[in-house]
Amino acid sequence: MLDDINNPDMDYKAVFATLDRVCEDNVSVLSGSSDLPCGSVAGRLLTCIRQIQEHGRALEPVVGSFTAVYHHYDFDEQTPGNGYRTLVKVLLSCLFHIIQKARYIASNYNSAFFRAEHNATELEAYGSALCQLRALLHLAQRLINDNHHGQLYSLQDEDLSRRFVQEYSSMHKACFYGRCLGFQFSPALRPFLQTVVISMVSYGETFGKQQSGLGMAALSLLTSGKYVMDPELRGAEFERITQNLDLQFWKSFWNLTESGLIAGFSRIASNPVQVNLTLTLPPVALRLPLAADPSLTTAISPPIAHWGPGPVHTRLVSCELREGQDSEELRAFSRTDPPPISVSSLPWVQKQPPSPWLLIHFHGGGFVAQTSRSHENYLRSWSKELNVPILSVDYSLSPEAPFPRALEECFYAYCWALNNCHLLGSTAERVCLAGDSAGGNLCITVSMKAVSAGIRVPDGIMAAYPATLLTTDASPSRLLTLIDPLLPLGVLAKCLNAYAGAECQSVQPAVGSGGLSSLGRDTAMLLSDLTHGASNWIQSFLDPTRTSDAGRSPSQRRIDAGRTSAVASPTNSGCHVEYPEGFEPLRSECLAFVRPTSCPIIRNPFVSPLLAPNNLLRGLPPVHIVASALDALLDDSVMFAKKLRDMNQPVTLTVVEDLPHGFLSLSQLAKETEVATDVCVARMRDIFQQENPTLQKPPKAGD
Repeated sequence: MLDDINNPDMDYKAVFATLDRVCEDNVSVLSGSSDLPCGSVAGRLLTCIRQIQEHGRALEPVVGSFTAVYHHYDFDEQTPGNGYRTLVKVLLSCLFHIIQKARYIASNYNSAFFRAEHNATELEAYGSALCQLRALLHLAQRLINDNHHGQLYSLQDEDLSRRFVQEYSSMHKACFYGRCLGFQFSPALRPFLQTVVISMVSYGETFGKQQSGLGMAALSLLTSGKYVMDPELRGAEFERITQNLDLQFWKSFWNLTESGLIAGFSRIASNPVQVNLTLTLPPVALRLPLAADPSLTTAISPPIAHWGPGPVHTRLVSCELREGQDSEELRAFSRTDPPPISVSSLPWVQKQPPSPWLLIHFHGGGFVAQTSRSHENYLRSWSKELNVPILSVDYSLSPEAPFPRALEECFYAYCWALNNCHLLGSTAERVCLAGDSAGGNLCITVSMKAVSAGIRVPDGIMAAYPATLLTTDASPSRLLTLIDPLLPLGVLAKCLNAYAGAECQSVQPAVGSGGLSSLGRDTAMLLSDLTHGASNWIQSFLDPTRTSDAGRSPSQRRIDAGRTSAVASPTNSGCHVEYPEGFEPLRSECLAFVRPTSCPIIRNPFVSPLLAPNNLLRGLPPVHIVASALDALLDDSVMFAKKLRDMNQPVTLTVVEDLPHGFLSLSQLAKETEVATDVCVARMRDIFQQENPTLQKPPKAGD
């Protein structure tokens, strides 16, 4: 049955009939005499089964109403994918797990080896998840009723979006991060998701404390061990952390992927390349020819927002050494001191002629974290598979550098690459922009700036799961932020507000490459936090009378204080959404404080290209979007692709299954992620190999 979940024509009625039948079987078994084995747990199981049966009977007509209309929200008949479809798919996935567990219980309850407590807890966890999914389906019904036909967003209904944020703030989410963690994703990815959640909880347990780092790496295993053994504790802690910890926690945690140890392992596992240089582009004005009349030029200023002209940091990755890449002129831009020894001095390295292609990459990270180093693994693979040099831009990060600094730096790097392609090992006859998430947004907005400036636009864009609407406006796929371990709404809202400047800190020039200056401190902080958590855990065994508040970190106390502020906050004031009589979703004991994205900058077309007027989008190159059906940003991709198509702009949309947001960084973890990455590579190859390019070759520097 699980193999049928991706079949759009699957008979959902058969699933609900099976669920009801299995529930009846369990009621029959569990309603027997009280002297049955594990009789003390029978009451819990019976209550849970009856609740699941009630949810199933209520949800069947709801699912029927969605399946009758959700095809109207697809991009086209060949591309089934939108948030309504995804919500139904996630619900059915939950039901499949419940059916399997319930069948096992009915068949093995009388066995002497039946683990009653374990199975009861498992079934209760999925029962809680089913209750919350029922609430999400009800919210999605409100969206269908309130939105225009075929529209996935309520862009003008601020009240509906406010109610969505309000519901997120108070609804229970821990069940999705404990025993049910990642049930909706590919099974091969679930161990990875568990590792991420456990690491995040271990890190957040004592975030902000400073201690000695001696012996902390070994003790980190002890700290995380309690969250492996106690999924309920893990879920509760993750819910607490994702709702009220500050943005600096997320920045430092996600930047851990760039620590020496993790980055070293990544490099060992990735494809070797002959060129991997970090470059600093000085802030000097450039001149580029106008696309309409190459005999005329226009001036391109260096980035100036917030603190004036400053350099732009980039990384050049190339599987082959090409002409220009070993030149003294390029090495003058190198960030390392002294400059690296040229690989051309190695006798076995053969220099290749310039490639006619050039790939310019903007990394993801929510505009607040990571650099090209975090994404180097798949960049190396791309360079080899496409045989193309890649220039990846390490733009400045928010909240220290909010909009438009990152966009200015990416646009400047694009212009610099056009003028200096000969140094990058390319003739730039074809130029492709590629990026994921926030980077996908920057690919689109950089191209919009190129159109506005009248200069050459790239030959195409490959945007993986791009963010095209940087608001907390409600959509069916955004409802997934309630259950997504990688993109909870509280985290998404913090990132969007940071990019808009709503959570801006004291602004100063970024040092190094987008925040790596603090990476060593963050890594040491993680290790010290893990040590503190391990000692607390050990102490809890030595002293059972120790209260749960003993040894609480400053961050934990801040969160507890945040619970009070969340209750009194405007976000949680007013009436909740009205649910069907007799039903109410589970509520969280730890309320979230989610700041709505109300800053006017959020609706700037260069921030949210989905809101851009047609004249700013007309003239964009072919846009190839690769989205995931289980991504909270799926509807961003669908609606933006529809908008371009309706303008007769060239656009394609591919929706892959069973993968989370950020699947490019997981390309080596599962067959499904490899296939999705191959789709991205195929789209870039299409751009490079397309016939009849309409844009002329850029002049070399000095022309």
